[in-house]
Amino acid sequence: MKLTHCDGSCQCGAVAYEVDVDLENTFTCNCSRCQRMGFVLAFTSVENFRLISGEKTLTEYLFNKKAIRHLFCNICGVESFAYGEMPDGSPTVAINVNCLSGVDPRALDSQHVDGKSF
Repeated sequence: MKLTHCDGSCQCGAVAYEVDVDLENTFTCNCSRCQRMGFVLAFTSVENFRLISGEKTLTEYLFNKKAIRHLFCNICGVESFAYGEMPDGSPTVAINVNCLSGVDPRALDSQHVDGKSF
């Protein structure tokens, strides 16, 4: 796994973070949220993620099994990351690759996940 250091943010910049993430293993998903939002996702450990600003600007959205803490900026509405757990129970951060500076998510070779089946 090759980690790339990136800066990320919501559209208005109120929420900003730094992350070390593997951009060679990105995913698209067809669940009811990801498909509508057009997410390209990458996952990393909580140790590789640092929220720089906007903690008080984040609003949480839970749906379905309420296992993923979808966090979006209450100013611009963009979800740039979410907190969850891997299948083994370890904490993870799902990064919306669309929100990373200098990264073209459409140029990545993303795997498709059938989230509708979960």
